[in-house]
Amino acid sequence: MSADAITTEQTSRPEPASQETINEVLKEVDDLVVSAMNEHTIPGVGVGIIRAEKPIYLRGFGLAKVEDGRPVTPTTIFRIGSISKILTAVGLMQLWEQGNFGLDDPVNDYLKSYQIGRPDPAAPPVTFRHMLTHTSGIGELRTYMDLLRPVVGLGVKRDKGVPPLEEYYARGLKPEVYPGTKWAYCDHNFATLGQVIKEISGIPFPQYMIRNVFEPLGMNHTDYLRSERVREELAQGYKFKRSRLEPVKYLEIAVTGAGSVFSDLEDMSRYVAALLGGGRNENGAILKEETLGLMMQPHYPLDGRFPAMGLAFILDDLEGHPIVWHNGGWPGFHCGMFLAPESELGVLVFGNALSRAPDLIAKDILRRILDLPDPASQLPRKGILETPRLWPKLSGFYGPRRGLNTNARIWFAFAGEVEVYVKKNRLALRTLAGPLRKGIALYPVDPDDPLTFKSVHEDDVLSIAFGRSPEGESMHHVRIGLNTLYKRPKLRSLRFRTAAGLGVTAGTALALTGRSKLKRAQETANSP
Repeated sequence: MSADAITTEQTSRPEPASQETINEVLKEVDDLVVSAMNEHTIPGVGVGIIRAEKPIYLRGFGLAKVEDGRPVTPTTIFRIGSISKILTAVGLMQLWEQGNFGLDDPVNDYLKSYQIGRPDPAAPPVTFRHMLTHTSGIGELRTYMDLLRPVVGLGVKRDKGVPPLEEYYARGLKPEVYPGTKWAYCDHNFATLGQVIKEISGIPFPQYMIRNVFEPLGMNHTDYLRSERVREELAQGYKFKRSRLEPVKYLEIAVTGAGSVFSDLEDMSRYVAALLGGGRNENGAILKEETLGLMMQPHYPLDGRFPAMGLAFILDDLEGHPIVWHNGGWPGFHCGMFLAPESELGVLVFGNALSRAPDLIAKDILRRILDLPDPASQLPRKGILETPRLWPKLSGFYGPRRGLNTNARIWFAFAGEVEVYVKKNRLALRTLAGPLRKGIALYPVDPDDPLTFKSVHEDDVLSIAFGRSPEGESMHHVRIGLNTLYKRPKLRSLRFRTAAGLGVTAGTALALTGRSKLKRAQETANSP
């Protein structure tokens, strides 16, 4: 998730893409998509490109359902996963526009069916802004028993039905760390915001959203449940296993406001048109332009070099072009939504396999239309001098601060820790396990900031920046996207502890083996 940050200091407006450039790119999209589908083994993909509030390209590729040969079309329904969070945020901000709450009000003041606790009595309350920016301090799991449930407790078997949230969160939610001190992506934030919409409006959350967001925009084939609005055209999700495509078993999603939306390219293109059009499309309006602008401003910026959180939107940058985006995944599906509002461009890519390819396709299309070079081809950048004098200070181990539950995704992405080291005369970064275990090279990208780097992994570009201690003398942390990891002594590193543990295990095994051999030798010597 990752490029340089959008900042409030941006002054120059990017040049809009010319129609000639757009026409040339549209000729390339088919080949680009097919190539990515082949590389990542995705049975079906839908692509939508929106410019100046109107779709200019809507097309399906491959199969929505392999078993009966049903093709993907612009009306094929996908499970768009966490893109649902942006929709929930829009519904919530409608109530904010009406004066029903303030962004810095405690959520508990409006939440009656269950409550959000505190990590200790001195902690501040969780506010709407905290929840909209994933800084509530609430972790990935309700309890560790969720590890034994489908999709870490987020999935529900179809015959059981979706439980009401007052039942699902019967024990309430408790932040693991102080709100506002740590970014930790959390589905429970947006599930709870959906519940707040219900309790403020007095209307069940799905009905509120259909009435106040979907229908005003003409989104008549979008829903939170597998209803008649979406059932007939629903794509089957797949996974590639044992050299074959296997259908993924259908599961309901318990956290409705966080990831339950079913929709198609046509409807979501209408939604993107409204986001590009200041809160309205040709069918109607859902927000005031200034409200939408507020949502796309940084509300949790890390520093000027990095992605920031707006209100539900992730704010990012493609080589000087501000973008806002969100993606969504669920077993059998992955969907991406990327917008360049100042250039009046939006790209949607939906796939019926759990693969990052839709994100890569969407960003590639945006770059081509904006006439930007492939950043991977620009590394290392010409004319930027390496700074090996700093490498000893940068090298070392970096891990998250306390909070196992709020560190769940750091464990998933980085195996809990990264090591910065020198490999073949180049600064590099690796993890103890996972896709980065073999290491990735770090390339300096800013001649005025020797602590900022980029790297390439699986066709995507990662932004990495180091920060000094408050005294400014030593390296203090490294930021990778929205994640912050802090420097730790080698003796506290996972790599050292793992190696030490293996050493003790091996030493014990050798000692036991030696003892056994000695005993046998003594027995042999004493035998007649």
